[in-house]
Amino acid sequence: MSNVAPNQRVSTRLPSNGVVIPHAPRWYQWVAAWGVVTLTRAMTATLRFRWRDESGFFEGPVPRPVIFCCWHNRLASTMACYFGYVRKRSRTAGLAAMVSTSKDGAFLAAILRCFSVQPVRGSSSRRGPQALLELTSWAERGFDLAITPDGPRGPRYVVQEGVMSLAQLTGLPIIPSSINLMSKIQVRSWDRFQIPLPFSRCELWLGKPLYVPREATDSEREALRQQLESSLREISRD
Repeated sequence: MSNVAPNQRVSTRLPSNGVVIPHAPRWYQWVAAWGVVTLTRAMTATLRFRWRDESGFFEGPVPRPVIFCCWHNRLASTMACYFGYVRKRSRTAGLAAMVSTSKDGAFLAAILRCFSVQPVRGSSSRRGPQALLELTSWAERGFDLAITPDGPRGPRYVVQEGVMSLAQLTGLPIIPSSINLMSKIQVRSWDRFQIPLPFSRCELWLGKPLYVPREATDSEREALRQQLESSLREISRD
């Protein structure tokens, strides 16, 4: 159960189209997912990492889970960075990440499960409130949370409302996160999805934590949303 008092102002205003049943991964998606994971791990072994941590969260024992916020086009490198840096310094129970309810989301959910990450199906436009409550439940179990604030359809580099509601409801800090690749392929998609090339230099950049007070007003939430968007843009190099 959430520990939010009845008189506290917490917005969960995410549009919903009624009951939505997420697409489940098909057998061929599971096969493809294991292939992607194998290739990702092989490619990751060749990358040259540089960690730039301005969060101050991992200098000592991590006191509680956090919300990692990263642009959608950097998903290809997130697992390598999370397990290569955060998990070596964190004592949380694991990671839960929001994934869309679409067929493409089913494939991504299969990939996350192969990495032992718990997918939570939903987005700002479909099954949003349910996904928000499920993520809150995982946070209460001691899991870090991850969300792409401009996904699943954009606009690119624009923070949507969902992550603000999640931070306000859970009380967890948002850590702006970015992965900057020196050598990469960019797909011709809405987000210009980035795929690292072997032996590329890869910079993981963690920004300063941002908190959304439980009693924040709509105008305060909007100011914090703009601050988060600005922080993510500042630490992202294309």
